[in-house]
Amino acid sequence: MDTARSFTPVHAGDIGAFDHEADVLVAGFGCAGAAAAYEAATAGAEVLVLERAGGPGGSSAMSGGELYLGGGTAVQRACGYDDSADNMFAFLQVALGPHADEEKLRLYCDGSVEHFEWFRERGLTFNPSLYAGQSWMPPTQDGLMWLGENAYPYDVVADAVPRGHRPATESYGGWMLMEKLVAAATRAGARQHADTRATGLVLDGGAVVGLVARKYGERVTYRARRAVVLTTGGFVDDEGMLADHAPVLLGHGKVSAGLDDGSGIAMGLAIGAATRGMSVTQIAASILPAMICRGMLVNAHGQRFINEDVYPGLASAAAVRHQPAPHWVIIDQEGYEDIPQRDLWNVRPAFVDETLSGLEKDLGLPPGALESTVATYNEHAERGEDPYFHKNARWLRPLRPPFAAIDPRRGFEPGGEGGGSSTGVSGFTLGGLRTTTDGAVLDVSGNVIDGLYAAGRASAGIHGEGYISGTSLGDGTFFGRRAGRAAAAGRRDG
Repeated sequence: MDTARSFTPVHAGDIGAFDHEADVLVAGFGCAGAAAAYEAATAGAEVLVLERAGGPGGSSAMSGGELYLGGGTAVQRACGYDDSADNMFAFLQVALGPHADEEKLRLYCDGSVEHFEWFRERGLTFNPSLYAGQSWMPPTQDGLMWLGENAYPYDVVADAVPRGHRPATESYGGWMLMEKLVAAATRAGARQHADTRATGLVLDGGAVVGLVARKYGERVTYRARRAVVLTTGGFVDDEGMLADHAPVLLGHGKVSAGLDDGSGIAMGLAIGAATRGMSVTQIAASILPAMICRGMLVNAHGQRFINEDVYPGLASAAAVRHQPAPHWVIIDQEGYEDIPQRDLWNVRPAFVDETLSGLEKDLGLPPGALESTVATYNEHAERGEDPYFHKNARWLRPLRPPFAAIDPRRGFEPGGEGGGSSTGVSGFTLGGLRTTTDGAVLDVSGNVIDGLYAAGRASAGIHGEGYISGTSLGDGTFFGRRAGRAAAAGRRDG
């Protein structure tokens, strides 16, 4: 953490008269903050949102906009898929694990259909059509997409049903999501103080009763008559915190708006708050899902290590966390030409060769390594099998010359979660303050800190050690709503 910053709490008695006050103070106007502000204001509270940037949106506005929702939404039904909360839970329990927060996850799955309708009531629209291909983010306006639910082992533990819900816009959709949520919060009565950076909590005894902030270099104090809600984002932009908690992201790109510096987490830590999952990260390598499923992903030894039709974030995490680098995408000409142009993103091979031995030399792989890997793959693919990693038979086909290798380090920008760095890897953090299901922040002894709530990436949500696109925006808004309602009620028991 930047030692030049101080998040030391201030005692209310040392302030005297506060500059501003409201029933509920929300620090951060991303998706979690907007959801919390809306619900608190709708519940009758006077709500004031502090946003350190010049306006709302944050990292949420720069995201792809996918929302992981299921259980039988109108879009799922329109596309011919039956789903249930239990089926959704079975998938996410494994995909977000190990160590997913099952209590929060159960609530999220049980409330997913209602949460989907909440988005529609706020003005978001979702086209009733499915994008059936493999992509980080479909280049279409389809309202539903697969996020690895139909890949092994997830198709074994749960019925394969797509749950990636996308607002009706091509490419990035986070801006639209935030436009609707901010408008809803504003209509409900929430006010915003922009260019105002929260720097510390105000305490009265053991309770949080306000915030201290900086605006244009001047100190500003805020009193919360009921509660403070921290929705300030994660800590991917703080190199010190990354080194301490999530060093796997050091040196890689950052999926953020540049202000995810862990300030809300640090403010909580300064008064004894507990954290959870601080090492958990989302990792995205610049690999094209439509390409790796038609070929293979290999490590620096020329070996496969995962079924390539899996959600690309899980393939990325497996590569970056557990495999020797560099990693290569291997494909043949037939597979390359089979990729729809809209899914190719202008990615071109780094090397092309008629023989695997020649490609091995180009890539600096051990002699015979790639030949052995492809020979084994082809032998089983002839029979429509992949006994090592269980890639779906839909994608199995022997690879024939000529062959190509694609270097993920060259990077590309397929959407909010791939590319964007010289290493071809980007990510963000998922751990944060430990909270109850209503967003009440817990201290290191497991007791609720009176008057303090958190949601979004300032808190630890549903995730264990895994990640699926849409679960950050999804759980940030879902638990942001719960935190907003609880804060408005002045609830102190969590």
